[in-house]
Amino acid sequence: QVQLVESGGGLVQAGGSLRLSCAASGRTFSSYAMGWFRQAPGKDREFVAHISRSGGSTSYADSVKGRFTIARDNAKNTLYLQMNSLKPEDTAVYYCAARPTTYSSTLYYTYDYWGQGTQVTVSS
Repeated sequence: QVQLVESGGGLVQAGGSLRLSCAASGRTFSSYAMGWFRQAPGKDREFVAHISRSGGSTSYADSVKGRFTIARDNAKNTLYLQMNSLKPEDTAVYYCAARPTTYSSTLYYTYDYWGQGTQVTVSS
């Protein structure tokens, strides 16, 4: 199995940027397709972005397309989410997730492993 630890969250003003990281340990990181999800208070967990094992295939939620970029460095066992032009509605706890498949998914229940989450707060 794989252990995941997110970092990089914080408080930022609207229009600002943050880069989230997700450090993986345990089994070979490149064996897993990865995703980022978020959950705001009182709301369901929602898909943000996902990336295939090789990094060659990515997908984004419409709400973040053009502002967020998902990437991975398999040599460093790390997943990233670069978030630009942040909006107050991006405020949430952000989670990284892993599944032992080639391709990733928008469906949170198809992921086997999760990090503990990192809080992102965007002030207006």
